[in-house]
Amino acid sequence: MKPRQHDPLRLDMAALAADGAHLEGVWPGAELSRLSDSQTCPEDGALAAVAWSAAGERMAVTGGDAEIWLDLRASTTAWLPCQRCLQPMAWPLHVDRRLRFVRTEAEAEALDAEIEDDVLSLARALDLRELVEDELLLDLPLVPRHEGVCPRPLPVNDTLALPEGLDAESALEAANDAVAEKPNPFAVLAQLRVRKDGDPDDGVS
Repeated sequence: MKPRQHDPLRLDMAALAADGAHLEGVWPGAELSRLSDSQTCPEDGALAAVAWSAAGERMAVTGGDAEIWLDLRASTTAWLPCQRCLQPMAWPLHVDRRLRFVRTEAEAEALDAEIEDDVLSLARALDLRELVEDELLLDLPLVPRHEGVCPRPLPVNDTLALPEGLDAESALEAANDAVAEKPNPFAVLAQLRVRKDGDPDDGVS
């Protein structure tokens, strides 16, 4: 029998799981508008493509209907402003999720509060690109910073009077730390996800 064709943008999860199908591909970064809007590209930079894969599976359950699962993976690089020096920096994003599907929203909400698995309701058609984008947004760091010393630190205005006993280097460090307190616009989304160990997701892979 000829295998069914699955549209990677509008998935029938029941059919995908029944077939045990595996899909993969690459989307241009500009096609994920919410993710692209959260980035700050340098003048000579460009939005990175998003590589993804999705595999459906049905798991038999004793005394009940078989469960539908989706293994979802995605990776890309986002251009984010360092919250110390304000310069764009390349930040790798990686998604590796195993999602369980149930029949209704009410069942999904009840199970999500009781178990550690990520649970979604089984819609007639799943928008895979929207799901991948949601997961990548949740992987954004709350406070992106260069590791160690920034390659281009904020300049210090020599005409400004420094507080007594504080040199220029110390003043710059204090200013950078103050800038770093500004949260990422998707911080609220990240705080809603709870990792399997029960700690709030800090958004850093």
